Amino acid sequence: MSDSAAVVNFAPEPGSVEIRSFPKPSIGVDDVLVEVAAVGVCGSDLHQWTASHSWPVNYPVVLGHEFAGTVIEAGTNVNGWREGDRVASETAAVIDLDNPMTRRGLYNLDPSRKGFGYGVDGAMTRFARVPARCLHRVPEELPLEQAALTEPCCVAYNTVVGNSRVNPGDRVLVIGPGTIGILCAAMARLCGGDVAVLGLESDTARFEVVRKYDCTPLTDARPWAMQRDGLGADVVIDAAGVSETLKLAIDLVRPAGWITKVGWGPKPLGFSIDPLVQKNVTLQGSFSHHWTIWERVLALLASGQLNVEPIIGGTWRLEDWHDAFETMHSGSVVKSVLKPGS
Repeated sequence: MSDSAAVVNFAPEPGSVEIRSFPKPSIGVDDVLVEVAAVGVCGSDLHQWTASHSWPVNYPVVLGHEFAGTVIEAGTNVNGWREGDRVASETAAVIDLDNPMTRRGLYNLDPSRKGFGYGVDGAMTRFARVPARCLHRVPEELPLEQAALTEPCCVAYNTVVGNSRVNPGDRVLVIGPGTIGILCAAMARLCGGDVAVLGLESDTARFEVVRKYDCTPLTDARPWAMQRDGLGADVVIDAAGVSETLKLAIDLVRPAGWITKVGWGPKPLGFSIDPLVQKNVTLQGSFSHHWTIWERVLALLASGQLNVEPIIGGTWRLEDWHDAFETMHSGSVVKSVLKPGS
């Protein structure tokens, strides 16, 4: 059994990420072994790197949960998958099959769920052990580098299609021009919305990507939100997560409007949510995804209706993970992608 390099988060202190030797995993009867072709760097990877996360981590752990690759081995109980199959993987590496949410098909909401990259070893390495139930077939016309970004697209799909109320012609304001925010904007455009994305003056590079999705970049959202009739945006999606952005969302949404919060923020709110009551606004959370969403998103990617090429700012060898992290963390690119086999 040969070892490979892996990007490992080894402790809770800031900067506790490094390349380490990692053994080729042994698989169980219900698992497959995937040779990882590409793995996206997620904002959560950056948060664990900077120790600004708000979820428990099983240290040491191999980072990476956005990935695609090729099956090279299948467990004895695995049906329907064989060596050479091109696959993308869901993130719910460990679930309780008897949990009531899992029984409903909403295993993403199983409180005991553990994901790749924080709960169990992830895919920033050459070989990943994956439960066969997590796999989805990647159409031949879809490059694996793009298929690796199915996961953030699924987060955006669940946020906009599953957990928001976007109608054609609605004004949709997305707060935060990161990966999830931009993909939420792209999804809202697919739903027929008139979409703007709010960011900072320093988000110049990200705003160029926003424009490629036919959305309007903003550094001041109020004039745009109030332009139609002075009442605010129909839908506000908070993809930034900090307290101030939720307060802004409540301020800029119209009466009887809709706010969906997908961004994480560990700090207390520190403000009254009475305006939410007064305006009769729906506040909705959105977390992760499930099987049906993955199948639909892969179909969108394969057909070209959703194109992730604009958000990919570059690819890096696994050994150059630090440059990939720094480039994305600085805002120079929306998404960095690592290629473990390069």
